[in-house]
This record gives sequence, structure tokens and C-alpha cells, in this order.
Amino acid sequence: MNENVRILKPFLRGLPIIILSIILSILFAKKYLNYVTPMYESTAKLRLADVHEGFTGSNLFKDLDLFATSNKIATEIEVLKSDDLIGATLNQLPFSIEIYRKGDMRSSELFSDLPIHIEGTFQTNKAYDKLYGLKVLSEKEFMLMKPNERTGINGTFGKPISMYDAQFLITLNKDFINSKKNVKVIDNYEFEFLSKEKLIAKINKGLDIVSVDKDVPVIRINLKSAVPEKAALFVNKLAEMYIKDYIEAKYKAANTTVDFLKNEIRSANQKLIHSENNIENYRDKKSIVNVTQETESNLRTISDLKIQQTNLKMSLNAIKDLNKYIANGKNNYLDLATDFEAFTDILATEMIKSMKKLQADKKDLLLLYTPDHEKVKIIDQKIKDLINYQIESVRNTEKNIQIKYDDLSNDISKSEKVFIGLPEKEKILNALTREFNMYEKNYNFLNEKRIEAEIASSAKISFHKIISYGEVPKSPVSPIRVIIIVVAGLLGFLASVMLIYIVHNAKAKVNDAFTIEKNSTIPIAFSTRYIKQNESILHNFLKEAIQMELKGMMQKQSIIVVSSYDKSKDHLFHSTNLVKAFVAQGRKVLVVDATGELQGSINNSDYLNYTDSKFLSDTKIVFQEQITAKLKGYDVCLIHNQGITEDKLGLLFMSLASQNLIVLDSRKTAEKNIINIELLKDEYQLPNVWFILNKAGYNPSVFIEIKKIWNKYVIKQKA
Repeated sequence: MNENVRILKPFLRGLPIIILSIILSILFAKKYLNYVTPMYESTAKLRLADVHEGFTGSNLFKDLDLFATSNKIATEIEVLKSDDLIGATLNQLPFSIEIYRKGDMRSSELFSDLPIHIEGTFQTNKAYDKLYGLKVLSEKEFMLMKPNERTGINGTFGKPISMYDAQFLITLNKDFINSKKNVKVIDNYEFEFLSKEKLIAKINKGLDIVSVDKDVPVIRINLKSAVPEKAALFVNKLAEMYIKDYIEAKYKAANTTVDFLKNEIRSANQKLIHSENNIENYRDKKSIVNVTQETESNLRTISDLKIQQTNLKMSLNAIKDLNKYIANGKNNYLDLATDFEAFTDILATEMIKSMKKLQADKKDLLLLYTPDHEKVKIIDQKIKDLINYQIESVRNTEKNIQIKYDDLSNDISKSEKVFIGLPEKEKILNALTREFNMYEKNYNFLNEKRIEAEIASSAKISFHKIISYGEVPKSPVSPIRVIIIVVAGLLGFLASVMLIYIVHNAKAKVNDAFTIEKNSTIPIAFSTRYIKQNESILHNFLKEAIQMELKGMMQKQSIIVVSSYDKSKDHLFHSTNLVKAFVAQGRKVLVVDATGELQGSINNSDYLNYTDSKFLSDTKIVFQEQITAKLKGYDVCLIHNQGITEDKLGLLFMSLASQNLIVLDSRKTAEKNIINIELLKDEYQLPNVWFILNKAGYNPSVFIEIKKIWNKYVIKQKA
């Protein structure tokens, strides 16, 4: 059998119950919807201000909201949910009293369509949060009832009436009564004056404030209420109060900031003036005009002096070398070579030329005269004078250059003394300048913020904006009739299906051949379908007799034992009709009846009755000899056995059988009996055991089962 079909069989059997359960669930849901109070929802959308944005291209408006909060969406949602803001909103709305028209099953709240007005003054808080009853007797009189009591005080419309620590004034709303036709005024009412705490708690119960998206500064304000007008009024008023509260807070913060900034500016100005005076005094004391320029000028002067000193040093060294050279060659002066790089005086050059000329003249004279000649001596004297003069000139030049070098060294030392203490001066001056810059920057910043704060305090505007006002809802959001009816039907369906399968699994019957094959290795001889017409019974069992023959179960003088696990009546149908089928095939059948149930339906010559108690003392061999002896004149022997667990001889007859047929009823036999039969077969070594599945494929309606139970237990008991 297809596994899916097998699983669906309990569902198909219980389909009427499922349909009935769905119908009852839907009817119950509709009845529930008639009495449940519908809830309406209204939504307002609020765009939050962004400090980084004003109106397009307007820097002024951006500055106006400079002191707005950072507009973290979650923070603003918590502000909207705060009891202070909700309380301030409720103070602007007529929500403190609730009036109900009382019905038999449900009370409906009246808000805009009030036929009566109720006002109350309270001496203490005890009279709040109590549900008073009001019974309008006529257009002039009424009865005011105490909370949770049926007794009351009679009163007249328009006259105060006292109860507990409260005084009420109840009047007719004549404008409303005159504007409507067929207004029912005489009725039962209830009213309650709500304390602020209870009213806030009641609003919070239906209030939902969420952001449209975490990155979008838009907040959605939702309120669920039994009165649609209340929902719309509250969300709009809450959005307006939030903007109003924001403007007031910003205005107050701006004014506070302006006062604070003015005080800070005065203090910063004094510090700035003091810092300026410190710089001025220090410059005067240290004669500082501009440290940087003065330092650069001094460094440049020292650099020039050191260049000159270096040049003189080189000249001085050259002259000193020249003097040493001349001193070493003084006796042979005319043989020396003059260093013109060291001594470049024009007069000295002319003198050397003169000495060279005199030296040449001397050589000419020596060609004519002796060295002692007067002319030669005169030339020698001239040469000597020139040499002495030049040596002295070089010596004087050295002294002059040395003096200049010493003067430059002194000038450089004096110039370098200027830099002594300069780092300290710069450090102190930088510290004073840094202090001045800090005070100046602070002073300028405070002045800018003061101007911005003054602008903000003078502009009472806000960039928070209501972008969508809440409208009076036309249809309720809960309960949603279609969804509740569908869910109720679905629940009824699921509950009935679960119940059917729970009952099916709890009964744990054989049901089908799959269950037998799953739990046992014993084969199935054949399956007998449920037969409604008597004419079809013989035809069906003839087919089953043929199946037995084809399976090799019908040997000559075979002993076929038909049994069932619990009661013999469970296999009586098969025993009777198998005998008839064998006879119809022309077989001579010996019927052995261990229960007496076949008596009268079988010829006495072919019938052995083993119901007498005397047979209980016989052994298996005695039974076997008796049946074998009787079987010699027959083709087959069929034993209608007792129930296996019911009587004593059941297992004995099964041990004698050539073929054991055990009938399992798909609607009656418990699934666990399959395993029990398997165990009995193995324990007692029963030969050739076969199962017969009775009522195979039978899937009766649950109503048929209920009818059978009714007939069995109710009608029989009445009879």
C-alpha cells in the first residue's frame, strides 16, 4: 500500500469530525467577535530636526538650531514616552473621564456621542478610579449607584449629587440629543474619573513610538484605543506638545547660555588685558622690539665679521711666513723669491724692481771695476738701504694686520654677547604670547557663541515637523475579523487532526498489511476485504481458497486450524465461510469445532464437537489419533479453534495443524498482538503459521463508529 495513502487513512476517516470542528470553531470565533471590544489605531509621523541641516541654502536657520540636541532617534523616542510629556499632553485633552453605555454582554465607551455630561469635584483621591453606575430613569431623574453595588442615590439632572468624597453634576447633552433622531437616553451607564497615574498607564498600554528606520530621523507615533477619536486626538496632541516642549527648552537653554557667555566673556576680557600688559612690560624691560629680526641682524653682522676675520687670518699667516722666509735668507736677500700673494704692496714691487736694476748695474760695473771701487760700493749701499726698508715694511705690515685681526676678534666677542640669555627671553616671550593667544581665541569663540545664542533665543522656531497627522480610523486594527475567523478555523482543523491521530495511535490497531509486515516475519495468507452484501461472501472466499491452494497450503488431508488471539468470535466468520468455500469446490471437509459456535451450520456427519470439558484431560497424542482416524474419509480438516489467550486447547490444536491461519481484524486486533503471536510461534514451535487480515482496506467513518458505540452501550442498556 502506498505509504502516503496509509498515513492519510485516519485523516479521511475523521474528515467529518474535522469539518464539524472547523465549523464550530468559526461559529465560536464569530460569536467572540460580537462581544469583543474593537481597537482602533491612529498614527502621526514626526520628522526630527537635524543640526547639520536647515532649510536648503540657509546658514542662518542652521545656526538657529545650534543648541538642539544631537537628535539621536532612540533618545527622542524616550522623550516622547516620558510621563512628563504624556501627562502634559493629557492635560490638554478631555480623557480624564470615561463614560460607558452598559449592555448585557459588553459595555461600549461613549466619547463624542454623549447624551449626558458628567462633571466631578473631589476632596480626596479616594473617589478616583472607581466605576460608578448610572441608571437614567427619565429625562429628569436618574439613579447614581455606588461602585460594585446595585443600590444607589436618586438624583435630578442639573443638580449636584454627592457620593463618598466627591460631588457630581450630571446634565443632559441637549445639543446632541436634538441633533440626532431616536437617541436612546434612558439606559444604563457607567463612568469613571481616572487619576493621572492610571490614565498615563492606560495610554502607555496602547502607545507605540518607533522609528521608521534607524538611519531616517522620522518617528511614528501610534496609539490603540477603543474610541477612534481618542487615538487621533492623542497622537496629534503629543506631537504638538513635543515640538512645543522642544521650543521652550531650546529658548530657555539659549537664554541661560547667553547669560553664561556674557559672564565668561567679561572674565576672558580681563585675562586678555592682563596678558597684553604682561607682554608690554616684558618687552620694555628687556628692550625687545622684535626678537626674530634682531636675532637675524646680529647673526648677519657676526657672520660678516667672521668672514673678514678669516681673510685677515689668511693674510696674517702669509705675512708671518714671509717674515720667517726673509729672516732665514737675510744674508742672501737678493737671491730670495718674493711671494706676491703674501705681500702685494705696489711700492714694495717697485722697490724690488729697483733692487734688481741696481743688481744688474753692479754686475756691469764689476766687469770694469773691482768690488772695492767707489761706484760699486755706492750701488751696494743703495741696495742695502732698499733691502732694509723693505724688510721693515714687511714687519710693519704684519703688525698692522695683527692689530686689525685683534680688533675683529674683539668685535665678534662683543656681538656674540648679545645672544647670552636669548633662549630664556624667547621662552618667556613665547609663553606670554601663547597665553595671550589662548585668551584671545577663547574671547573670540565666546563672542561668536554669544551672538549665535542671542540669535537662537530671539527666534522661537523649531525644525521638528509633523509630516503626517493622525486621522480618525474607520476600521479597527484588532480584532481583525477575517484573520481571527481563518485562524479559528485553522486551529479547529489542527486540533481535530491532532485528536484523530492521537486516538488512532492510542488505539494501535493492526489497520493494514504494512503494520503486520513491519512487526512480524509471519507471512500473510490472504486479506479479506470488508463485504457488505451476503451474496459476495462465497465468491470472495472461493478466491481465497484458490489462493491457499496456489500457495501450497491445500495438501491432501491437510489439517487447517483457524484461530485468533483474543476471542473465537473474531475468526468465526472465516471458519464458517472457508468450510462453505471448500465444500463448494467439491471437497469433503471434516469440521472440528473447539467452541461449539459452528453447531447447526454444519452437517452432523462431518462435525466433531470438542467443547465438552472431558476433552481437557486428553493429551495431544489422543487428539491427533482421533482426528487422524476420522480424517481418512475426508479431503481436508478445518478446526475452528478457541481464542489463543481465551481457552485451554487453543495452542494444542495449533500444534496439530498442517497450516495455522490466525485472523487479525484491522479494526479490532491490537498491533501488539502481532508480536505476541510471533513469540508464541517461536516458543511452542507452531507449524506453518499464516496471518489472515480481515476487513482489509476498511476505513469506516467516525460517525459509523460512534453509531456502533451508541447502539452497543446506550440502546442495549435501555432495552
